[in-house]
Amino acid sequence: MPNLLVIMADELSREGVGCYDSGLAVTPNMDAVAARGLRFTNAYTPSPVCVPARAAFATGRYVHKTRCWSNAEPYHGQFPSWGHLHRSVDRTCVSAGKLHFRSKDDDNGFDTEIEPLHVRNGIGFIQGLLRKERRLFETSHFADEIGPGDDPYTQYDLRVCAQAVDWIKQQTGDQPWTMFASFLRPHYPLTCPPEFFDIYNVKDIPPRRFAGVSQEFAHPVLGAFRTYFDYDDAFDDHSRQVARASYFGLCSFVDDLMGKLIAALNVSGQLDDTIILITSDHGELNGEHGLWTKMTMHEESVAVPLIIAGPGIAPGVVSAAASLVDVYATVAEIIGADPGDATEGQSLLSLGDTSDSSRCVFSEYHDGGAITAFLMARTDRWKYIHYPGFAPQLFDIESDPHETEDLGLDSEYSDIRAMCLEKMRSHLAPPEDINDRAFSDQAALIERLGGVQTIINTPGFDFTPVE
Repeated sequence: MPNLLVIMADELSREGVGCYDSGLAVTPNMDAVAARGLRFTNAYTPSPVCVPARAAFATGRYVHKTRCWSNAEPYHGQFPSWGHLHRSVDRTCVSAGKLHFRSKDDDNGFDTEIEPLHVRNGIGFIQGLLRKERRLFETSHFADEIGPGDDPYTQYDLRVCAQAVDWIKQQTGDQPWTMFASFLRPHYPLTCPPEFFDIYNVKDIPPRRFAGVSQEFAHPVLGAFRTYFDYDDAFDDHSRQVARASYFGLCSFVDDLMGKLIAALNVSGQLDDTIILITSDHGELNGEHGLWTKMTMHEESVAVPLIIAGPGIAPGVVSAAASLVDVYATVAEIIGADPGDATEGQSLLSLGDTSDSSRCVFSEYHDGGAITAFLMARTDRWKYIHYPGFAPQLFDIESDPHETEDLGLDSEYSDIRAMCLEKMRSHLAPPEDINDRAFSDQAALIERLGGVQTIINTPGFDFTPVE
C-alpha cells in the first residue's frame, strides 16, 4: 500500500500553475507531478473562502452540511475527517502547516499536528458575520504590501517545509504513512521573496482582462460585495502590475517548497511508493473583474488546480467536474478504509477514465459582503449562480471561459437555468432553505458573541496572523 502526501497551497489559482496553460506561471515541480499523473481541468472548491472550504475538504461534505458557513465557524471534529479514517486501518496520519480549524486541542483526525495554524483565538474572523453591515476592517493596506520583501507568512511556510522534510526523511520503516502538508502562500500579503519576484518582469505581466464593468456591479449582490471588498481602489496602474507579478512570484515560491518535499521523498527512497495529491483551498482573483482575493464565483476565485500522481495512476487529463469534497473518498480508497455513506464526493481515481458530462459540483459563499448566499452549480459546460431573492447568473464556460457574457436574464437560456437550478435543488437543498439556515446559525452565533455592537467594537483583521 502506498504512502500518501497531500499538499495544499492557499489561494493558488489555476493561472498560477504552469501546466494549466496560463503561459506565465513558472512552477516546474507541480508541472512535473502533473506530467506523470492526472490533471483535473474542471476542479472546484466547495467554498471560495478558507474555513468553509477546508471543513468541506476534510469531511467530504458540502458547506450547508458542515454548517461551517464562514471564517468564524470553523471545523472542530464534529464530523469525521479523512484524517480520522486512518484509525480504522491503523495508519499514521500527520499534518504540517495551516489547518484553519478551531484549535489544536480538538480531535481533528491527525496523530500529530506540526506547526499548526488555526483560526485566531479559536473564534476566527467574526466581522464577516455581519454580512449586511459596513466593512469593519481596513483594505487600503493591500496595495502597500506588494513587491519583493519578507513577510511572516513566508517565514511560516519555510518553517513548515523544513519540518515536513525532516519528518518525511525519518520514515524509514515498512509501514505506509499519510502527511497533509499545507502552506499559506500564495495567500496575501503580496510581498514576495526577491529571488522569486525576479522570475517575472513586471512589464511582461499581462494587464488584468477586465476592470470590473459597471454592468457587472450593477447586479445588487455583486455591487454590495464590491463595495465591501474595495481592495482595487488603492492601486494605480503600476502598483497593480507589481501586485500581479508578486502573486505569480509567490506561486513559484510555493512550487519550490513542494519541490523540497518531493526531493525528500526521492532522497529517502520513498518517491516511487508515494501518491502525491496537490491542490488549493480556493483561487485568487488577482485583479480580474476589479477584484482581489477570492469569495466570488468567478473562475479565478472558485476554480482550483488538482493533480494526483503516483504508483498505479496512469497519466492523463480529466475534464469531468471535480471538487475538493472528492478528496475524502479518494483518501479512503488509497488507504483501504471504508468511507461510509456520509461523503458527498466520489474518488478522484474513479474519474480518471471518464469525461463524465453529467456530473455537477457545487460551491457556496456565506461570509462578509454577501447580502445573500452565493450558490454555484457547475456542469460540464455551464456555470449557474443562484442568489436567493435576486437575479441569477449563467455563463457558458465552454465558449466564454473568462465569463464576459452573463446569460442570467436571457430568455433564450431559461431552460438551461431551470436545469441547473433543479440540479442544485436535487443534489443540495432548496437554495432559499440553505440561505435561511446560514443566516439563522449566524444570528445565533452573533448573540453568543455578545451581539452586533460587541462585534463592531472588536478590532478586525484582514487575514489570520501567524502568532
